[in-house]
Amino acid sequence: MLAEHIRLKENKERKKHWKKWGPYLTERQWGTVREDYSPDGAAWENVTHDEAKSKAYRWGEEGIAGISDHKQKLCIAWAFWNGQDPIIKERLFGLTGNEGNHGEDVKEVYYYLDSTPTHSYMKMLYKYPQSKFPYEELVKENKRRGRSEPEYELVDTGIFDEDRYFDIFIEYAKHDVEDIIAIATIHNRGPKEAKIWVMPTLWFRKTWFTGHEPFMPKISLVKSNKVKAFNPKSGNYMFTFDGEPDIRFCNNETNREKLYQIPNDKNYPKDSINDFVVNGDDSGLNPSFFGTKAAAIYQITIPAGESRQVKMRMQHQAEEEPLRNCDKCFNNRKKEADEFYEDLQRSIKDSEMKQIQRQAYAGMMWSKQFYYYDVERWLEGDPGRYQPPIERKKGRNRHWKHLQNYDIISMPDKWEYPWYAAWDLAFHCIPIARIDPEFAKEQLLLLLNEWYMHPNGQIPAYEWNFSDVNPPVHAYAVQRVYQIDKKANGGKGDQEFLERALHKLMLNFTWWVNQKDSEGNNIFEGGFLGLDNISLFDRSHAQYYQGKLEQADATSWMAMFSLNMLRISLDLCEFNKVYQFTATKFLEHFLFIAGAMNNISSEHISLWDDEDNFFYDVFHVKGKESKKMKVRSIVGLIPLFAVEPIREDLFNELPDFKERLDFFLREKPKLAALVSSWIQPGYDKRRLFSLLRGHRMKSVLQKMLDSDEFLSEYGIRSLSKFHEKNPYTMQIAGDVLSIKYTPGEADTQMFGGNSNWRGPIWFPINFLIIESLKKFDYYYGGDFSIEYPTGSGNFLTMDIIAKALSYRCIKIFLKNEKGERPVYGKDKKFQEDPHFKDYILFYEYFHGDSGKGLGASHQTGWTGLVAEMIHNFYKEKENQENASLTLFRS
Repeated sequence: MLAEHIRLKENKERKKHWKKWGPYLTERQWGTVREDYSPDGAAWENVTHDEAKSKAYRWGEEGIAGISDHKQKLCIAWAFWNGQDPIIKERLFGLTGNEGNHGEDVKEVYYYLDSTPTHSYMKMLYKYPQSKFPYEELVKENKRRGRSEPEYELVDTGIFDEDRYFDIFIEYAKHDVEDIIAIATIHNRGPKEAKIWVMPTLWFRKTWFTGHEPFMPKISLVKSNKVKAFNPKSGNYMFTFDGEPDIRFCNNETNREKLYQIPNDKNYPKDSINDFVVNGDDSGLNPSFFGTKAAAIYQITIPAGESRQVKMRMQHQAEEEPLRNCDKCFNNRKKEADEFYEDLQRSIKDSEMKQIQRQAYAGMMWSKQFYYYDVERWLEGDPGRYQPPIERKKGRNRHWKHLQNYDIISMPDKWEYPWYAAWDLAFHCIPIARIDPEFAKEQLLLLLNEWYMHPNGQIPAYEWNFSDVNPPVHAYAVQRVYQIDKKANGGKGDQEFLERALHKLMLNFTWWVNQKDSEGNNIFEGGFLGLDNISLFDRSHAQYYQGKLEQADATSWMAMFSLNMLRISLDLCEFNKVYQFTATKFLEHFLFIAGAMNNISSEHISLWDDEDNFFYDVFHVKGKESKKMKVRSIVGLIPLFAVEPIREDLFNELPDFKERLDFFLREKPKLAALVSSWIQPGYDKRRLFSLLRGHRMKSVLQKMLDSDEFLSEYGIRSLSKFHEKNPYTMQIAGDVLSIKYTPGEADTQMFGGNSNWRGPIWFPINFLIIESLKKFDYYYGGDFSIEYPTGSGNFLTMDIIAKALSYRCIKIFLKNEKGERPVYGKDKKFQEDPHFKDYILFYEYFHGDSGKGLGASHQTGWTGLVAEMIHNFYKEKENQENASLTLFRS
């Protein structure tokens, strides 16, 4: 067994808590809902980037390449200064949602390069300019630009020209659970020698004002290069720094005098180290050399083209020479990390794909975050402290007072989205299950706990509005992770995990039925559903137009949810046959939904349009004729996701389920006819439940695989290219609303304008399309071919098409024949510079025509699905002829 597998096993069995320390600091705590104590809910403005250096946070901590323990009592991160900036660089800079011309956006260049699941070895890269950081220029230029213009990025300022910057590689290696070595390697990429201040920093999260911490923690000087961090609950931690740094101390306390012009209630506030380094002002530093925050300050001059290192080590009990064997530990952990990924990637032949996959896994591991949010305490305020404005009790998240989050959670992006999002997290767990199935299962169960899930059964969406509705993909992720874990364990499934999840998911399913099917007709509304600007108007507020929206995607998601629950129930029948009755319930729900999509409220209105052969939303205005909103978007592709093939021998093992199914299909033949090919067995006598029959499936696929519609060179677009020349316009309640194909960033303000579903490529949707095609192929067994691309005259089986679509998505990150990666568009620095071109950024979404990365630049969360695509591409290609690969690349 490999060393990392042993650590994972020891952690699972609670023999050694290898995951106690990890990259659990966020990259942005300022501007979050948790830290917002304003009366109007203006979170972006309540604590700004400029104020962050002086503000002690209530709910969490931020830092560059930061780590902490799993309860975030003690934090470690890195700060830098180039001798030019007005502040030290101890947090990543970016624009707020109201400053950016396309919403919030981090304006830094950094990469997650490596991490094992236990964080026994981690590596990231931060690029720090040697010239004055252009804070003001970035704000002003992005404010000047409109929606139709691209974002103004750090590289656009010219600050990396002539390579006048530092490459700072930060690495961690665990000698033991709480014996951690950290090394920063600083490269001067510029043409001249340059000076940099490097500051490994440690501090305690401010917990002592809550009433739960009777004793103050303390960091104090032991020797010229050694400090002790003491917390009554966790004891002593000894930190040893190499060389002779200037170690300075202050407290993790707000500088109230600077921020609010009122006297400080505590000495030596949080920003004192900044003031000392930048201004030479030591008045805020504790002359007795102790506090709750400390930094070891190194001034280093690095010749052009050379590098220097800074090392430190954390231990409970310091050895005589703690730094003596650091290199040996690092080399061992690097070697073990290589062995771990070599074992995982043994079937992958392409070295570039291996690199992309490993960096994707690194991003997902680095995107873990300690997330703390007690809504009732947040609304009411802490005892003995300033009380929040009374308006908050009628504001955001007031219906979620039960919610108490205090966990390590997988984040979408720790700067742009430093809070969990329900459907993002579901997708994160699928690739994570390949390297750490226990963590993936824990994450899925976490959101189903009663201190997360609402008593009515709703899963919390995200902190800006927990009551928003995300697509119900949690059951899909549960079933998919269960399958991955079962296969990895030699066919033994985790019954307890699946049962726990099913029981809570049944509550969530009931919530959907009760809350989002307002008329009880099995047609669902849903609203926003995570697709921001996919429609003519904000779907969460259809009532603004005195109407009600019957959503093809919401209804299809629920059909998929029903089939996911059916499959989970059937999987549990392996352990207990009683679950066949649960399977029956969800099968019947699926059939009723299928029927309703063809005859809404018995009004003979269908979500399917026979003229266009596509699914559309239907808008009802009271007293007027209902109208289809003929927008060709992924809303009409989502019915593909409701598909589940089942082996016939399974029915022989479940006689009660088979009897009820036969009765239901016999008594309700119209519903039976809607279910794709149920009566007609497929390959190897397999049966199929699907929303799409032969004609409809072919019609939807014909549009989806048409390069003039949905098929891009880099995957499936979110809106048909048809609308580029044919915008769809509709008049509602006196307003003329229009939607057109917009392959890049959003040109509307809807949902802040920071994401766009009107043309770009999104990985979660592409992943589900690929998975659905493979399920159809499993049923047909290679006997069913579709023209791909539409109009080409080439007919391929659906598993081959699935592989081809996977490759289109993967090649966003691969070098093309010009040696360029589509993800970086026309940016020469990222495409050609040897210190940029081989590091990968996993963006939120991608240009519908060029594949250029857009939106959040570190959304490894669901774009990390590329790791699973690469795994499946090679796993499934093993039995294919070599000609298939030629086809994918053509």
